[in-house]
Amino acid sequence: MKNYTITVNGNVYDVTVEETGSTPSTASAPRRAAAPAAAAPKAAAPAGAGSIKVEAGAAGKVFKLEAKVGDAVKKGDTLLILEIMKMETPVVAPQDGTVASIDVAVGDSVESGALLATLN
Repeated sequence: MKNYTITVNGNVYDVTVEETGSTPSTASAPRRAAAPAAAAPKAAAPAGAGSIKVEAGAAGKVFKLEAKVGDAVKKGDTLLILEIMKMETPVVAPQDGTVASIDVAVGDSVESGALLATLN
């Protein structure tokens, strides 16, 4: 086991990680399979199509898409849900607008600061 101290958005977490040897190879296969699925939403609207960028606040996995391109949203409406540290975390519209692009697909792994969607 290895111990790490991780800081996410200013919050400090002490984490213990167990190495099993077989988990990384099986865990990486589904991630590779998920990459082609991301092309479908991007084909509907070019990446970064809108002027208002919505970015990931922390690294995680796209759990569910709540909005689609063309939807009118109000400030605070949920656009998508990320699974971050085993918790479902809503990503909300920073202001009123129309969804111009959804730049991720369900199952995609995203890093902190990654572009998730854009609004106009």
